[in-house]
Amino acid sequence: MSGCCKHCGSNSIVHDDISANLFCSSCGVVSEFDGYDAQIGRLNGPEGTFVRVGTSGTGTHYSYKETKIYNAQNLIDDFVYKFALSPSKCSDIKTMIAQITENEFGQGDWFPILIGACAYVVMRKDNKSLPIAEVASVVGCDIYELGRMFVRVVDFLGLKGSAEEFPEFDIVVAFERAVRNCGKFSGLGRDVVERMRKQGVFLIQCAVQWFLTTGRKPLPVVAAVLVLVAELNEVDLRIEDVAREVHAAVSTCRTRYKELLEALVKVAQVLPWGKDVTVKNVVRNAPFVIQYMERKSMGKRGEKRKEVEEKGGGIDLGDAVSECLRKNVEHGTSGNCVENDSLYFEAEENRGFVRSGGESFDQMKISHECLSLMYTEFLNEMGHEKFMEGSGEVPQRKGMRGFEFLACRDWWEGKSELSKKLLLKQILEKDVGLDALPPSFVNGCKVYKRRKEKINAAKLRISRIKHPLGTDLGESGDIGLSECVNAGKKRKGKRVKDIDWEDFIIEALLLHEVKEEEIEKGHYNTLLDLHVFNGGIMPEVPMWKA
Repeated sequence: MSGCCKHCGSNSIVHDDISANLFCSSCGVVSEFDGYDAQIGRLNGPEGTFVRVGTSGTGTHYSYKETKIYNAQNLIDDFVYKFALSPSKCSDIKTMIAQITENEFGQGDWFPILIGACAYVVMRKDNKSLPIAEVASVVGCDIYELGRMFVRVVDFLGLKGSAEEFPEFDIVVAFERAVRNCGKFSGLGRDVVERMRKQGVFLIQCAVQWFLTTGRKPLPVVAAVLVLVAELNEVDLRIEDVAREVHAAVSTCRTRYKELLEALVKVAQVLPWGKDVTVKNVVRNAPFVIQYMERKSMGKRGEKRKEVEEKGGGIDLGDAVSECLRKNVEHGTSGNCVENDSLYFEAEENRGFVRSGGESFDQMKISHECLSLMYTEFLNEMGHEKFMEGSGEVPQRKGMRGFEFLACRDWWEGKSELSKKLLLKQILEKDVGLDALPPSFVNGCKVYKRRKEKINAAKLRISRIKHPLGTDLGESGDIGLSECVNAGKKRKGKRVKDIDWEDFIIEALLLHEVKEEEIEKGHYNTLLDLHVFNGGIMPEVPMWKA
């Protein structure tokens, strides 16, 4: 092959059969390729130079399997980066996927779901919190579809039922992760964030003891505690934003937040003004409630403090403190009131505060020194206030909307063991001032009671229809359906008790001699199918949720 070398100008251009390049035999410079031949003949045309199916550059040739594995590993690396996992966790995920797919990996819509399920398994095995809702959001699939893939992975690897190899979800770790990833906390100091973390861990483990997490999704509880802790530390944080960050339903987060406040209200009943604490104002009283819970958790459950026996030392603590508090100011609305109230809760054993026995804190004994100190402080405060009023300078009091936690900055001590991560057995051994039943159990008991009342009312209506002259419904306050219709026509001004679809279903089941114990469970669709429709096609009936 002849040609002119652009480097030395000689006509000694030759072709190399191995590399398929043109080079000058005189100077050895490889010539640039300028003989591109366009493919004019489409499929039947000549094959282009350096263009091969399945090639990637000169001297390389990837098969279908190698290309598939290469793309799959790149996809795994991409998802691991989004999950913010370490390189070691990435290696574990690749090893797990290779074991499941027999080193074939894969491609398609199912493969990202498999990556998410394996990532969730790896994090759970390492006792790290990676919520499955967050995994589903990153992968871009439905949470139930990811859950089905997760179950298949666990069954294939033989991890199901093994607590050591596959520990349960840790709600404390999930809360700490939510605190680290919360964008609202990025501008706060490290000491403030650490204090909020300890307060949140304390409340999380109290919620575990109050069974607020039993049978529930843990992330809404995490969101509720995070919002409460932020409010106590004067950080503006909306529950909608937290729910979006932790991938939880907003309505469920609000329900858990309300349940948490209701539990704090129950604990606050031991305070002198506990009867005035409600769900609406419990946040303003939360510093005192949490301080009481923290100090009570430091002792052992059922342990009684040593009583100080002195003559004339017995006194009702509630009356003593109530007289010292200003009655014309609502508790929690005045900054001075909060500051003065907190002084009385600084007293411990050294001031003579002791229990009088039992679980009630209403009656307690204090020493003469403690009573004298309280009375002196009260006189000093009242004297200063009268002096301000005499000089014409009355201190301005803040309203309900202007309350701040400035006087409550030092209410948190962080000395309780509940501020650290504990085992479930250790949490249940602590006493935080409330022995609560699971809310689901309490609600279930209420529903059972309401259904039983409906069953009794339905039996009376049926008895009235069968024996119109021998049945007295004066005490039941219920009436039949025909009377309900007639009363609605004749007496429009009188409100009649409504009979809903559930009452009609209960009447039908009682007429078919279904046991009352089965009706109380509320499985109306199944009972109608078995006893009323005889296993036939059941009409559309609303499902009553317990």
